[in-house]
Amino acid sequence: MNVHEAKTHLSRLLERVRQGEQVVIARAGTPVAILSPIDQPGEKRAPGHDRVVIHVDFDAPLPEFENL
Repeated sequence: MNVHEAKTHLSRLLERVRQGEQVVIARAGTPVAILSPIDQPGEKRAPGHDRVVIHVDFDAPLPEFENL
């Protein structure tokens, strides 16, 4: 689709993109951009469903490595 047509029909293009289609925008017949849907965020996480375990030695010094 050329730039002029894309500007004229932007609302229609956005609806097509919202439905998952990718649209290539061209200038003088040369592709210059792709209009594509963005990834939708996943479901919201409910607080309290993830569990973090902190070991008692979490702040202990790291072991020293010889001759890395």
